[in-house]
Amino acid sequence: MGDLTPRQQAILGLVVRQYISTATPVSSRAIVEAYGLSISSATVRNEMAHLEKLGYLTHPHTSAGRVPTDKGYRYFVERLLGETELPPAERRTIRHQFYQARPEMEQWLKLSASVLAQTVRNVAWITAPCPPQCLFKHLELISIHDTLALVVLILEGGRVRQRLLAWTQTLTQEELSRIANRFNEIFAGLTAEGVRAQLARLTLLESQVAELVAEMMEQLDRSARRDIYRDGLTNILQQPEFAESRSARQVFELLEESSFLERILAGALAQVTDGVQVIIGGEGHWQELSNCSLVLARYGVSSRATGELGVLGPKRMPYGRAISAVRYVANLMSELIQELYGC
Repeated sequence: MGDLTPRQQAILGLVVRQYISTATPVSSRAIVEAYGLSISSATVRNEMAHLEKLGYLTHPHTSAGRVPTDKGYRYFVERLLGETELPPAERRTIRHQFYQARPEMEQWLKLSASVLAQTVRNVAWITAPCPPQCLFKHLELISIHDTLALVVLILEGGRVRQRLLAWTQTLTQEELSRIANRFNEIFAGLTAEGVRAQLARLTLLESQVAELVAEMMEQLDRSARRDIYRDGLTNILQQPEFAESRSARQVFELLEESSFLERILAGALAQVTDGVQVIIGGEGHWQELSNCSLVLARYGVSSRATGELGVLGPKRMPYGRAISAVRYVANLMSELIQELYGC
């Protein structure tokens, strides 16, 4: 991006803000009148024409007004927007909602999507947190029959898996509890590989149980596909850009396609450990997003469990508010993950 003069920067910022607010092409007269500028509309018009030549603005073929290009939005977000935060009252309200909710991951995820959608008035989504690998937390062995037991495996983060295990000998509940208690001591915090590394110190009977535990964890590692929670789909219908049913349907299809979101996340956040990422118009990589913008962030504890959240809307979205909301909710979710894992 080439450097703009201070006046060009100011006019570009005003055009972007006005277009975000009105969804109609912005004329030089509208800028002067709306913001009480001390320069003439002719001067503003000349600067807007120069900004168009530089690729920051364009104009619809039937209008004398200008609208921002992807390049103009990018310049606005990176150079003109500055640091933004939600008002203190909103932050307090959102925090109160989270700490009033039941202390369950699913409730937090649903609330995150709902809060973001309401705050930004666009579509919001969040992926369930997932550890780099399954980590052992707790095991229960419950006698069903003399030679049959229910294996209840609880993993870090609260995921629970159950499996029936048949024995070749009769085992009492007392014997099963002893095995479970021993495993809870020596397997705490281990991966499937770590569980297998302990087999040499186990009895033959214990090894049978440990093999099943490791197998259950490995299956989860191989099929780790996170649930995605969405909210605010109806907000899209209120945006002029998506008033036409075909455009709205395309957005709905994108959000319903989990593999597409995963591909976006893999590309946009692959090298990012914190902070908010803004994707404007697909950035030349995702043609499906040519009419949209995404504001994304990762949340969680990198060594324990992480997820992603974000909002999707037209390129004419209120970037300051969207970035602030995504950042704040991501930080809140990170706090909750830290509490859950005792970090």
